[in-house]
Amino acid sequence: MPISLSDISTRAPKDMDKEATKAKTASLLEQLDELQNLLYASAKYAILVIMQGMDASGKDGAVKHVFGPLNPLGVSAKAFKAPTEEELSHDFLWRIHKNVPAKGMMQIFNRSQYEDVLITRVHQWIDDKTAHRRMKEINHFESLLQQSANTVILKFYLHISKDEQTERFKERLTDDRKHWKFNPNDAKEAELWDEYRKAYEDCFAHCDNPPWIIVPADQNWYKEYVIASTMVETLSKLDMKYPALKKE
Repeated sequence: MPISLSDISTRAPKDMDKEATKAKTASLLEQLDELQNLLYASAKYAILVIMQGMDASGKDGAVKHVFGPLNPLGVSAKAFKAPTEEELSHDFLWRIHKNVPAKGMMQIFNRSQYEDVLITRVHQWIDDKTAHRRMKEINHFESLLQQSANTVILKFYLHISKDEQTERFKERLTDDRKHWKFNPNDAKEAELWDEYRKAYEDCFAHCDNPPWIIVPADQNWYKEYVIASTMVETLSKLDMKYPALKKE
């Protein structure tokens, strides 16, 4: 069934207790730390975590609070911004492919290959035909990683409301610690809210293997809980064991 973002709440269920949920998240992060250590030691799987969402949806915060406490030797993060001149001289997946994780590693993408069918499409730098061709290429690329490199891919869409986005933009103007996040272009991009929603929903429909995980993101404590619980559940199902001592 197609995903309609307007039908999905951006907030935690009303029966969720904030403090109790934060305590559960702390426990989940301890489990994730052990699972990531096992991932690193066994070197059997690679984990690719993709973070997408509207501006101010909390991608940076999710990377910091969920993955920041993990062993930095086995985890890395890459933020994809506007492509450089060199990157534009290659195919659109070139800069993505060279950053995918090796076996034993966990890689987080803050934005990803999907920017090339989102912002480019919303601003009409590419037409719909090109966007759908790129989606097929993304599907082939993700299939290659999953089948040939034992890469587990988790795609999170951080689902924020327009009102919450506006409040977070205001914080960037009033909070000294967030001034650096302010971008005068944010307001212009926010005017394209409906176009971005439509482009995202088309991605959900055409790039669904693995499927997208829609994360209510108006409340950071719940966003972090959903991501942490999904990570623990996914890694717990993998066939991983610590290597035994080698026989002399």
